[in-house]
Amino acid sequence: MDLFKKCYDFKTVDEYKAMGIYPYFHALETKQDIEVMMEGKRRIMIGSNNYLGLTGDDRVIAAGVKAIEEFGSGVSGSRFLNGTLTTHITLETELAAFLNKEACMTFSTGFQSNLGIISAIAGRNDVIFCDRENHASIYDGAKLSYASMVRFHHNDMEDLEKRLQEADPEKGRLIVTDGVFSMSGDICKLPQIVALGKKYGARIMVDDAHGLGVLGKYGRGTAEYFGLEKEVDIIMGTFSKSLASLGGYMAGEHAVVDYVKHKSRPFIFCAAITPANAATALESLRILKAEPHRPKALLEIAAYVRKRLLEKGLKIIDSSIAPIIPIYTYTALRTLVACKRLYDRGVYVNPVLPPATPEGECLIRTSYTSTHTKELMDEAVDIIADVLHNLPENDDELLKEL
Repeated sequence: MDLFKKCYDFKTVDEYKAMGIYPYFHALETKQDIEVMMEGKRRIMIGSNNYLGLTGDDRVIAAGVKAIEEFGSGVSGSRFLNGTLTTHITLETELAAFLNKEACMTFSTGFQSNLGIISAIAGRNDVIFCDRENHASIYDGAKLSYASMVRFHHNDMEDLEKRLQEADPEKGRLIVTDGVFSMSGDICKLPQIVALGKKYGARIMVDDAHGLGVLGKYGRGTAEYFGLEKEVDIIMGTFSKSLASLGGYMAGEHAVVDYVKHKSRPFIFCAAITPANAATALESLRILKAEPHRPKALLEIAAYVRKRLLEKGLKIIDSSIAPIIPIYTYTALRTLVACKRLYDRGVYVNPVLPPATPEGECLIRTSYTSTHTKELMDEAVDIIADVLHNLPENDDELLKEL
């Protein structure tokens, strides 16, 4: 059989394009902001992870420009060899201090961070306990580690304890969870996870990609939100969201971070983040520390939108305070049509389809920025409500409209 047969047989994209509802790869013509120009038209952006509104901040942009002028456009090597800049070290030092951890190391992307951390920490004689709704990079990191992976039901602490009880007590144990789950916006049950970790001798890792700059009085994330910073062994996160850049990090004990630095293949054999990426992440971190009102404003605008959506009679996942609000659209066809109609009317959102959701439980994922205004959100909510309330319930009826 030809290896490429599956590629030639893949017709889904062509079918969606023919129906005029293909939702991906829309091109931005301006910098990321609360309003953008996309394919020649103004769009209200409620589909990005620019949580603190720093991606277009003049101070952040200036830091990136200065870094390119000082260090050039790239590093031409891995951190392990010639690719370490003074900016990398400063970023790691300041981020470790901010997160109240002994040490920190950076990776080229957030996805690579989970690959690099988990595959280095866990091995064939270990067990990884993974929430079923964890990010794909956690699953891939677990596969790369060759450890046994045990999935537990989403945020189900009884199921987690059952899995811990069943596991071989002679094997090393790692519980990995998202802090804020990227699709639902749920927050992990960290107090119970910490208690179970202590009871069964498991180490705890939190992927705080959507928690940093979002939760906690000072925006330090999920562990700060619950007052458990000392109890979480490894905090992982990204620079591509609140810190307005690209890259990822691991924070923890000095000995553990140093071990990963010298054992992680995705770290050792990958070029370091660019000077501009490191500098913009560092500047964003300093702004977050200097302006702790930003996370508060973010949660306030998310609460406002959540209230307005419910007032409009829309079915949302309303189990969190996080700035991620999914709206039920149920079928894949309804979801794609809704996203297309919203896009045409100037509102950008993200479709969430299987396997990211169960069949029949598709969603529109909306996410918010601390610089969003109530006036702009009122405009967006009105459009969303109008589109969804006028969408046929039945796919057959919807197909007749296309």
